[in-house]
Amino acid sequence: MQSCVRGSQMDNYRKIRRTEEDSPLPFADLPPDTVEMRVKEGSKIRNLMGFAMGRMELQGTRQIVFSGSGRAVTKTITCVEIMKRRIRGLHQITKLRYKALQETWEPREPREGTPNLTLLKNVPSICILLSKEPLDPNEAGYQPPDTGGNLWLEEEEEVEVPLGDEEDPNPSPRGVKRTLCCGGAELVKKVTREDIQPPPLPNLLNYQQ
Repeated sequence: MQSCVRGSQMDNYRKIRRTEEDSPLPFADLPPDTVEMRVKEGSKIRNLMGFAMGRMELQGTRQIVFSGSGRAVTKTITCVEIMKRRIRGLHQITKLRYKALQETWEPREPREGTPNLTLLKNVPSICILLSKEPLDPNEAGYQPPDTGGNLWLEEEEEVEVPLGDEEDPNPSPRGVKRTLCCGGAELVKKVTREDIQPPPLPNLLNYQQ
């Protein structure tokens, strides 16, 4: 039985089954040994990435596909970004589409003559192909490998500041450490609150206009 129930009526039902449309991947000429990772809403990213990284580190594995629909779309993108950071030089093609989803609900308090509900939905779906081999750059959704460097991994350098009044011709870039020097034996005195005295207030009794 197919029905449409809205509002508080759904509080009287509970979901017992959820099935997705089984559709082929939207990529042409995929090798038969391509790894496919189907990400679900309740999947754990640690388990997904443990298996996916183990397969992609094999010499014979050249491509992998991550797919997810509905609330699993965000988790699918997260898995892809993690893999791209761990394995450099991956080519990417992203495909968006809709998939048919069927949910079966039963009454929380079953009564004689009360049927189950079958809901049909169209939910957004995403499929992302990652490849060690170059892909067609004219393909819709193609993204080249990320060539940006890891700026946060660069070590900071110590730069000595010359003494005297001469200006350094090569100023230190932002984020690079510089030594603090004082001329001769002079020391920098720490200023405390007691060293800063407010000016005395005028004597109002002797004040004349």
